[in-house]
Amino acid sequence: MNPASLRWKIAVLVTLASAVVAAMVGLLVHRATWQRDLDIGEARARIALDRSLAPADRPGGTPDDVVTVAALPDALAAQLRPGRTVIWYGLDHRDEPWMWAAQLYGGDGRQAVSVQISMGSELLSLYALDRNMAKAALLALAGVVPLSVLAAELPNRRLRRMARTAREIADGNLAARTDAGGRDEIAEIGAGLNSMAAGLQRRLLSEQRFTADVAHELRTPMMGLMTSAELLPDGEVTDLVRDRVRVLRTLVECLLEISRLDAGAERADRVPVPVGEVVEESVQRTGLQAAVTVTGAPVAETDPRRLDRIIANLVINAHRHGRPPVEVAVEGTAVVVRDHGPGFPDELLAHGPQRFRTGAAERGQGHGLGLAIAFGQAEVIGADLTLANAPDGGAVAILRLTSPAGRSTGLTHG
Repeated sequence: MNPASLRWKIAVLVTLASAVVAAMVGLLVHRATWQRDLDIGEARARIALDRSLAPADRPGGTPDDVVTVAALPDALAAQLRPGRTVIWYGLDHRDEPWMWAAQLYGGDGRQAVSVQISMGSELLSLYALDRNMAKAALLALAGVVPLSVLAAELPNRRLRRMARTAREIADGNLAARTDAGGRDEIAEIGAGLNSMAAGLQRRLLSEQRFTADVAHELRTPMMGLMTSAELLPDGEVTDLVRDRVRVLRTLVECLLEISRLDAGAERADRVPVPVGEVVEESVQRTGLQAAVTVTGAPVAETDPRRLDRIIANLVINAHRHGRPPVEVAVEGTAVVVRDHGPGFPDELLAHGPQRFRTGAAERGQGHGLGLAIAFGQAEVIGADLTLANAPDGGAVAILRLTSPAGRSTGLTHG
């Protein structure tokens, strides 16, 4: 029942068009009927005037219906001329409609032969006709409006299906397609939508294959490079080389993880997990400073290994791109990770994490893979990960898990 729906707009347009057509037809019928009544009244008045003048044609005869010109309506009297018959329609002193026919009689111009034909019945008939036409127009509109709504429902339904398909594609289901049957403009839109989805799917699959191929191809030389680095003699240069090799190894592992997530090969092993304990252990394993607070003893139905991966990535991201102190709060089955840095860039909040893009330069260095992996793992375990900026500054990541009862927390963060 959305008033802004295309269905109702079409219905209103059809209703207005029908109303205008009914009004124009009614006006034309009204004018034609009244003109016909006036013509008939004029003909009857002429006949009556001829009958009144007929006795004057006989020797010594005088016409009937002789009146003084002063007794006639002023508008009629002003038109009288010698030898001229005047036909005039108007109201008398009682506001009743009449058709007058008059002609001057005598040479002094003070008398005239005048007859009146009542137009009351014709006028009442015209009013009745107007009422009947108005009722017929309302009855027609009462049928046109539902029919126009029903007629607009079919294209409106097709457009809604296309909108649902577009939302599915936007949510990541590039295999979604819509029915593009028909030859009208809606069918062209559907065909364009399907073509766009197919093109996006091909590009995404190509990107996923490329990422997986690169990661697998780098894995073997990476292992050799690590082994070679361990054989180097200890020293400052060796430590620098080993550090860079570790960074490269982490990048390759992240690429492999992303390729598995993209391929949909990851499956969660859900078990009841004490959220507070897992979060504390995850933070400790990062080796980074973070204040952990746990409210109660929450338990969630999730995969502890993937939960550990998500928490570790969020804490590392907070240290790498934000500023201390980093705070981790477990409230029910929700985990909130916050830093006190410049916050997430607007582009990241609007479009989500982008691979190999870290947003604003002031948020530090990195490959932009940590948050992408966190979102991917959250999707695998059925959790909801949202990003926001705190009103007083700092980035906030909220992970909502599923409780054993199957209900997600309703925590919100300002």
